[in-house]
Amino acid sequence: MDKNKSSFEINLRAVEPEDLDLMYLWENDRTVWYVSNTLIPFSRNSLRLYIDSEPNNIFLHKQLRMMIDRTSTSNNTEKPDSCTVGSIDLFDFDPIHQRAGLGILIASPADRQKGYAYEAIVQMISYCRKILLLHQLYCNIPASNTASIGLFEKAGFEITGIKKEWLRTETKREDVLFMQLILS
Repeated sequence: MDKNKSSFEINLRAVEPEDLDLMYLWENDRTVWYVSNTLIPFSRNSLRLYIDSEPNNIFLHKQLRMMIDRTSTSNNTEKPDSCTVGSIDLFDFDPIHQRAGLGILIASPADRQKGYAYEAIVQMISYCRKILLLHQLYCNIPASNTASIGLFEKAGFEITGIKKEWLRTETKREDVLFMQLILS
């Protein structure tokens, strides 16, 4: 075994008050606003109120956010390196029809395409299947985002539709792929 080889573990956890600064930074990143239907910045106070409102009650709020923590270990170090790399969201939760939308953010481009998002999605799928007893998950991905399309396909999602010219950016209109995963 390579003595310098690193490995990682991904853990999903509830949002904590200590996450306020990260959430403020991520929610106000204008480069991702076009996929999250956001048009105005979030204040620290509005995010603090969100955190204080017990956002982990999916039945009350019809949404759930979990933070994605990565713990890296290396065979030549004793102390693991741990940090929060992103968040994963369930939204549009519908307990009657047993479905929800799924969104994910790996905040830093340096942390993308390392397997963190895939592992977080796999864990969330298991949670939705075993705990929430959902029948299906869906997501909407811009057609140009080939990395995310590949990520969700790897996790078992299938493209089931196209929303034509669904997103407006500063320079164009873009199609969005509707993807679904049937859980049961």
